[in-house]
Amino acid sequence: MDHVRPLPAYLVQRYHGWKATGYAENEAWYRHLAEQGQHPRAMVISCCDSRVHVTSIFGADQGEFFIHRNIANLVPPFEAGGGQHGTSAAVEFAVTALKVAHVIVIGHSACGGAKGCQKMCSGTAPELEEETSFVGRWLEILRPGYERVKDVPDEAAQLAALERQTVVVSLENLASFPFVADRVAAGALSLHGLWHDIGSGGIEQYDAARGAFVPL
Repeated sequence: MDHVRPLPAYLVQRYHGWKATGYAENEAWYRHLAEQGQHPRAMVISCCDSRVHVTSIFGADQGEFFIHRNIANLVPPFEAGGGQHGTSAAVEFAVTALKVAHVIVIGHSACGGAKGCQKMCSGTAPELEEETSFVGRWLEILRPGYERVKDVPDEAAQLAALERQTVVVSLENLASFPFVADRVAAGALSLHGLWHDIGSGGIEQYDAARGAFVPL
């Protein structure tokens, strides 16, 4: 494959720095993880956005979170049959094999995926409506959320509401997975929804009883 190139030098330097410090100082822990396997307490579903760093936010160590990232932290509805379902596969593995106790969906401010859905659903992003757009087809998951907030008159407020809908829609869709619903009913699994403000560092938690997000 002629298009594959060596890793950029600055990343190589950072790796050697980590190996000499971060790894060397915690070598026994890394070897323990390698030998004993992973036993994370929670699965975190977050956005691909490079500004969202969940391990830093929660001070998590290696082996603590099973993390899955995708565009706009979306979980599709349960769908059996053909297809390659990366997010659904990650949820299945976390819940049935790793038996995590918590699944946390975290959305965030200034989400490009939510913005793309807003534009697509309002008819101002025809490129996302093309069948060849992977992003557009993925963002269709969020269309029910857009329908709930489309009447918010202010565009910025509508987008902020849609960012939170990425979490609500994903929580609703998680409940459609039989193996998720079974473990929730048995008290072995709990679902959580968060929205993170990148600029302020704040976090809001979804209160299902009130149908609203409240500061954490």
